[in-house]
Amino acid sequence: MPAQATVALEKAKRLEPEKASIREALGIAYFRIKRWEEAEAEFRKVLELSPADDYAHYALGRALRNQGRHDEARTHLKLARSLRPSRGSELEGGPA
Repeated sequence: MPAQATVALEKAKRLEPEKASIREALGIAYFRIKRWEEAEAEFRKVLELSPADDYAHYALGRALRNQGRHDEARTHLKLARSLRPSRGSELEGGPA
C-alpha cells in the first residue's frame, strides 16, 4: 500500500510543500517501496525545515546507505544518535 500512499502524499505535498510531516510521510512511503533517491530528497527537505529532526537524519542515513553512500550515511546516523541518545540501538538498523 505504500505505493498508493505516495499518490495522496504527492498531492498533499503540492498543496503544502513546506509541511515537514507531509514530506516525512512521503519519504517513508518512498523508502518502503525502495525509491531511495526520492526518499533521500524528502528527508533532506525535512531537515531543511527542521535541522534537528533526529528521525529525518536517521531515515536519510538509511536511504543513503541503501544507495551505497556509506560515508554520508554514517554522518547522518551519528547525528541522529547524538540528537536522541535514548534511541541509539534503534538507530543501528531498523526500517525507516
